Amino acid sequence: MGYILIHNGTVIDGNGGQPVQDGGLLIKDNVVQEVGSLDSVRLPPHDVEEIDANGGFILPGFIDCHVHIMLNGFRFEDPLFTPLSYYFFQAGKNLRQTLEAGVTTVRDAGLADYGVKKAVDDGLIPGPRLQISVMPLSITGGHFDLCMKSGIEVKTSYSGLPDSVCDGAHEVRKRVREVLRAGADVVKVMVTGGVMSPNDSPEHPQFSREELGVMVEEASYRGICLMAHAHGAQGIKNALKAGITSIEHGTFLDEECLDLLLEKDGWLIPTLLVNQHNQEMAEKGKLPEYSHGDSQEVARILERNMKIAYQAGVKMAMGTDSGIAPHGQNLRELSLLCGVGMTPMEAIQAGTIRAAELLGWDHKIGTLEQGKLADVVVCKDDPLDRIDSLGDPENINLVLKAGKLVKDLRHEKVE
Repeated sequence: MGYILIHNGTVIDGNGGQPVQDGGLLIKDNVVQEVGSLDSVRLPPHDVEEIDANGGFILPGFIDCHVHIMLNGFRFEDPLFTPLSYYFFQAGKNLRQTLEAGVTTVRDAGLADYGVKKAVDDGLIPGPRLQISVMPLSITGGHFDLCMKSGIEVKTSYSGLPDSVCDGAHEVRKRVREVLRAGADVVKVMVTGGVMSPNDSPEHPQFSREELGVMVEEASYRGICLMAHAHGAQGIKNALKAGITSIEHGTFLDEECLDLLLEKDGWLIPTLLVNQHNQEMAEKGKLPEYSHGDSQEVARILERNMKIAYQAGVKMAMGTDSGIAPHGQNLRELSLLCGVGMTPMEAIQAGTIRAAELLGWDHKIGTLEQGKLADVVVCKDDPLDRIDSLGDPENINLVLKAGKLVKDLRHEKVE
């Protein structure tokens, strides 16, 4: 494979420094070789493919730390009518839309199995690289117990997608082992209720401290971390005290939660986009009746508390909950992060280097630096001037994943 030179653009490398105008990025064997001003990039004498950024802005590929690639909305009745195979074909479209939005890496927060990840890794389908959690863990009657009050159960599980429900130390240990056996890179646990579930409320804590401690212990044997769906304050505290440091949503956090997040060096994934989406759907009458009140309350409180968390210095990374929110609009989250106090550069970092740190992959992705994988996004408009422009996929001219061109709006889309 020869060299690729991206030039005639402004480089925003993800490290937070001053953008480099008239910048250049040299790639070889899927890896960044040189980055900086074009006159400082040492070019080889031959075999260089040039890509003209057309005066655009050259950024690292973005990372979404909370998606559901297998979902397009969350309707409990869907599994009653939809064949299992349909979800996998649908996921192919979702992966493609996510990649073309400028997101080259995602952490799937539930339902993508090892086969989906392997299909992307092996090049069978285009998509961002994945970390997967396989199946979220839930208590009986909790946020991912799909048995209705009628007694009808609408869950989908198979050998590669273990059951979600587990209670007591023995069952939760076994379930963690099952999702790890199924290929989980991270263990997802529902430590509170949720907006979209009919049997609980977002503020309700779920799982005991003992059960959560068992999960953390079992996952630690393989060096695996946990991510906690957590709206209510008590659930957030339970998770942090048990050793879970990735808090998804964090809606009703209080001062003690903030202190624990700082003490434990924890992460907060605000998922502002999905709450905006849920609020809009509720106003249109397109959410189940049992979700209307929760969606409105969560949307109202979340933004206020994320402003408080940002001001307190809590670490944040970008996560959208796409799959509940529509796929392919992931980078709209960045302008919402600015709405809680971030500068545009900080928001970009929340979706690049900070997200890479959370995933434990900052040694290979998250910035444009020598030796890192060449995940690259080129956009037309200046994101430091108009951060909202990144939320429009038509503003994303080019996407490279590990040096491979996967979107090029200069010509027809790459197949």
